[in-house]
Amino acid sequence: MPSYRLHYFPESGNSYKLALMLTLCGETFEPVWTDFAGGVTRTAEWRRSVNEMGEIPVLEIDGAKMTQTAPLLLRLAEQYGRFGAETEDEKFELLRWLFWDNHKLTGYMATYRFMRAFTEKSDSQVLKHFRRRLEDFLGILDGHLQHNEFAIGAKPTVADISMMAYLHYPSDEHGFDFAQSHPAVHAWLGRMAALPGWKPAYELLPGKRMTNYAK
Repeated sequence: MPSYRLHYFPESGNSYKLALMLTLCGETFEPVWTDFAGGVTRTAEWRRSVNEMGEIPVLEIDGAKMTQTAPLLLRLAEQYGRFGAETEDEKFELLRWLFWDNHKLTGYMATYRFMRAFTEKSDSQVLKHFRRRLEDFLGILDGHLQHNEFAIGAKPTVADISMMAYLHYPSDEHGFDFAQSHPAVHAWLGRMAALPGWKPAYELLPGKRMTNYAK
């Protein structure tokens, strides 16, 4: 079986997506904590030796460094025969929600949460704009999950793993009470947490944490 090393920092929901996917597939990985807050990913040396895109996570598979979370999730789903799609229609739906998440839900939530909780002084108007956009996206997801157990129907896929990652972090970081504001999302997060082998991000991704200014 392949060996895995995951370059991450604990607050990275994208890192959590890969850590959770590997864990749910019964695999282990060597954790490589990265000083994102200290700016290491912005250095020329790190970009030369680890990831030219300057991003976390990086997944090493048998020593080969691989980047970009969505294609890695799809690759792992195909490799392990889990959390993928079977029919052509399911494949289209999986990609539809995966791309939507990357462009909308994860894209905005990652930035909003980082600015809100892990930046000492944030622009309130920028936060207000991001919050308004997120409420729209969460409303879309809540409406979809009122009629579907998971993103593409009755079983979880990598689209669910991708969408839930940033939403499961503590509410004092992202500032939402999903049980009150988006009950279908809250119930779906519970179904994801009930999957055999599921673990929260801060358990899967150890190491020094950034200061949470929103507490």
